[in-house]
Amino acid sequence: MLQCLILELEMAKFGFSDITGIDYSPSAIQLSGSIIEKEGLSNIKLKVEDFLNLSTKLSGFHVCIDKGTFDAISLNPDGAAEKRKQYVKSLSRVLDVKGFFLITSCNWTKEELLDEFSEGFELLEELPTPTFSFGGGSGSSVAALVFQKT
Repeated sequence: MLQCLILELEMAKFGFSDITGIDYSPSAIQLSGSIIEKEGLSNIKLKVEDFLNLSTKLSGFHVCIDKGTFDAISLNPDGAAEKRKQYVKSLSRVLDVKGFFLITSCNWTKEELLDEFSEGFELLEELPTPTFSFGGGSGSSVAALVFQKT
C-alpha cells in the first residue's frame, strides 16, 4: 500500500480527485491515512479491502492502477493461477465498461500480461520503461501497459 500511496499522493497533488486506495491490511491503511492527513489532502479515500474477496461496495471506477499487487498475488505459493484469475474477475467487477486499467509489473512480460488479461480487456498502449543491454541483447525489466475494459 505505501508504494501505491506515493502514486495516490502525486495524483492528488496534480489535482486528481475522488481517489481511492485499498489494501487488505488495516495497519497499512491506518499508516497511509496518517500520511495523507499530514499532507493535508482530503481527496483520497482509503479502504480496507481484499482485492480477491471484494465487498459489494467497491465498484464504478473509471481508472484502476496496479503497481505491484498483481505481482504479489502471482508470487503466492498457494494457488497462484487461481488467484490471478480471481484478480481479473475482481478487476472486471470494479471497473466501468470502457474503463482503463494501468499495470506496472516487474515479474511479467508484455506478452504474459496480454495473455493474463485477454478476457475482457484490450491493450491500448505500452508505456515506455527503462531498457538495459547485456551480452548483445536488450530488454526491459518492467512492463507497463494500459488496457481498456471491453
